[in-house]
Amino acid sequence: MPDRLFTLDEALALLPTVRQLLTEIQARRREIEERSAALDRLLAATGGNGYLAADVTRAREALAQAAGQLQRLMTELDETGAELKGIDEGLIDFRSRRQGRVICLCWRLGEETISYWHELDAGFAGRQPL
Repeated sequence: MPDRLFTLDEALALLPTVRQLLTEIQARRREIEERSAALDRLLAATGGNGYLAADVTRAREALAQAAGQLQRLMTELDETGAELKGIDEGLIDFRSRRQGRVICLCWRLGEETISYWHELDAGFAGRQPL
């Protein structure tokens, strides 16, 4: 369990940073998928004969660079105390307190603000309005 518990105001104040980081994380993930597919195509085209070796090397380097960028972004998001629950879905939780127990303030990319919460074990399906 993360050490940090957020008030709603603290989570709302952090939301612009989290939104930007999550958008960049999604973009890097798409880039990795595209670069990985391109590398697979190049490897299939070489047929093990060394043809296109320079292109394969460049493709591997670009893929590694994108993976490094993704890792840095995810570390930066993690350091905020927000919890990434789904890259593709754009799901973020902020641990908080409600009626004396730890819960999650729940936000999804595309939502204007944090309007939902759920129990720790309920996940997205158990979201309730604040």
